[in-house]
Amino acid sequence: MSLPLRRSLLCGSVALAALAMLAAPVRAQAKPVLKFTGIPNQNTTELAEKYAPLAQHLASKLGVPVEYVPSADYNASVDAFKNGDVLLAWFGGYTGCQARAAVPGARAIACGARDVRFKSYVIANKASGLTPSKEFPTALRGKQFTFGSASSTSGRLMPEYFLRQATKQSPKEFFGAEPRFSGSHDKTIQLVAAGTFDAGVVDYTVFDKWVKEKKVDTDLVRIVWTTPEYADYNFTAHPKLDQVYGPGFTDKLQAELIAIQGEDRRLLAALDRAEDGLIACTNETFELLRKTAVEIGLLR
Repeated sequence: MSLPLRRSLLCGSVALAALAMLAAPVRAQAKPVLKFTGIPNQNTTELAEKYAPLAQHLASKLGVPVEYVPSADYNASVDAFKNGDVLLAWFGGYTGCQARAAVPGARAIACGARDVRFKSYVIANKASGLTPSKEFPTALRGKQFTFGSASSTSGRLMPEYFLRQATKQSPKEFFGAEPRFSGSHDKTIQLVAAGTFDAGVVDYTVFDKWVKEKKVDTDLVRIVWTTPEYADYNFTAHPKLDQVYGPGFTDKLQAELIAIQGEDRRLLAALDRAEDGLIACTNETFELLRKTAVEIGLLR
């Protein structure tokens, strides 16, 4: 074979190979995992198990891998959102306000129907002598009292707001000492039941659940005051969602969360919203809560 012919064949082979590469379908790049978290207001191990079905459901509906990431405490969930380690989070009202204040463009997108009319219970050990009274919360003066987590809306922020309104004093001034914090609603119930504290404030849904499951002796622990209603828990979406997964993704995510109805509501067990499902909300829904946090010095 002559040299010119050999060169011609070689060039032709290279050209054909190049055309083949151009014609070959381009493989879609794998989409990154959408990581989400929730505030650990209950047992973290149980929450991880309960969130798994919701993660699988969202993955199938959104066409992207979805993974629940547990948080050690309320502050850790906010920090993970601020750092972009998670792009979706189930927050309490206050932690949601913290996260949105720290991340411009973050949006509250869904909450339970009950979350626009939430409330807290002040519960008391029978031995404390506290009984249901219109004098609450002023009747707590001189009693051993605990809030829940320092960053909890229902376990601290709003109860403190109502306490300040009624007494015109800060918790430190009213109780004569720095406020106590149990760390969680479950722990508050346990400590009040044990008599470690005369009284404490809890998320009403958690206490009602404990009563329903007979995990607390209602002859020993009673509800002595119910706060006025306020807005609380919500799913907040990070602005990076649309950047990572494409324009309109956050709206699609919101629609899929709200579409969880009927039998599928069991997917919301980790949120304790299986009974009434989720509804749409916006940052404005929590504006009064945000202003309250600013007024009492918990948010800038």
